[in-house]
Amino acid sequence: MSDTVFIHSQDQLRQLAQDVLRFAKETGGTDAAVEFSEGSGLSVSVRKGKIETIEQNKDKGMGVTVFIGQKRGNASTSDFSPQALRATVEAAYNIARFTAEDDCAGLADEDMLEKHPKDLKLCYPWLISAAEAVELAQRCEAAAFAVDPRITNSEGAGVYAQQSHFVAANTRGFIGGYPYSRHTLSVAPIAGKGRNMQRDDWYSSMRNPKHLAKPETVGRYAAERALARLNARKLDTRKCPVLFEAPLAAGLLGAFVQAVSGGALYRKSTFLLDSLGQAVFAPHIQIVEDPHQIGAVGSSPFDDEGVRTSRRDVVKNGVVQGYFLSSYSARKLGMKTTGNAGGSHNLSLTSSLTKPTDNFTAMLKKLDTGLLVTELMGDGVNYVTGDYSRGASGYWVERGVIQYPVEEITIAGNMKDMLRQIVAIGNDRLIRGTKQTGSILLESMMVAGG
Repeated sequence: MSDTVFIHSQDQLRQLAQDVLRFAKETGGTDAAVEFSEGSGLSVSVRKGKIETIEQNKDKGMGVTVFIGQKRGNASTSDFSPQALRATVEAAYNIARFTAEDDCAGLADEDMLEKHPKDLKLCYPWLISAAEAVELAQRCEAAAFAVDPRITNSEGAGVYAQQSHFVAANTRGFIGGYPYSRHTLSVAPIAGKGRNMQRDDWYSSMRNPKHLAKPETVGRYAAERALARLNARKLDTRKCPVLFEAPLAAGLLGAFVQAVSGGALYRKSTFLLDSLGQAVFAPHIQIVEDPHQIGAVGSSPFDDEGVRTSRRDVVKNGVVQGYFLSSYSARKLGMKTTGNAGGSHNLSLTSSLTKPTDNFTAMLKKLDTGLLVTELMGDGVNYVTGDYSRGASGYWVERGVIQYPVEEITIAGNMKDMLRQIVAIGNDRLIRGTKQTGSILLESMMVAGG
């Protein structure tokens, strides 16, 4: 795509990055890493048809890490003038002088660096005007209100467009960067009146604005979700099967990622310590990381350290094949980086038992009688023990049919058991950020009433 969206071109950012690395060497650094970034965006929100906010942003920044042996210092600036860049490098150098040696600190090993990054086509600028964005948000919210007179209020609808680019480089020969974009349309309608009020929301988020769901589709679906929650009941305490709707299922995948990430592992603050080669999931479960999907939200040819990324099995037939490591956490563990400095890339959780016909309706039939969870509250995961306890709301299901909405309940279990007790994964696949999964059915959890 053309660099005309940005003030600086990729070539200009590359030149600035090389200048900073030269400054770092001249100052006395033994190694250095730098990143220049620049972006522009538009964010609008409307509520009950009226404009609430219009924000336009233009951002730029430079961050540099200077190493003196195995001592490191960081500094940043938003001023790209040579004097400011040199002063920022000197600040990072002076911080490094006074920090303690860390035998795991340092740039990524040279043989791990990506020397020929692929173009994964991650940038689709959306040069939408504020007036056009407001109209889209209004259409989205109006569609929600039009579904039913019981949609009485709204927390608003929003449109967010952002395009950015960056260049990262280090003194071991890595230099790379690319433009990228992310655009979102969202709405949160409220149904009912007085004490019997319920809210829900929905959104569509894509790199390419042409792939966003239509505003009317987002608005209608959000309204239907809010309406379905009216007249919610409480449940008595019981143990029963639990079906996590696809958007929440991505959260379970996220909890697993956190538990097998370098920081948690080397600090020994995870219930999945030494899980490499261990059967952590049921045997039908697979997790694949695929960083090179064209245009996907979680795609990247290299990680935050310039380490090349590659497709890999993270879990195969229930057995953990790999962790999520940066160079630092890998050294702490006596291992090699997995190219995950900065997080995971396009993770897909699947089951070898899933059939093409296993849509959401089929998953309710598999649940038979139990709890469908559509909202979770709080951050109730203890990563040291694996204990899981979250406030929840959703629907009580009998013989595969939703009976009534439920609220003010708590679901509890232990993540170790929960991962092993995944009975089925639906074909109702949804992408949320860097993770993709369908709804997830767990054999059994404790459900406590309000």
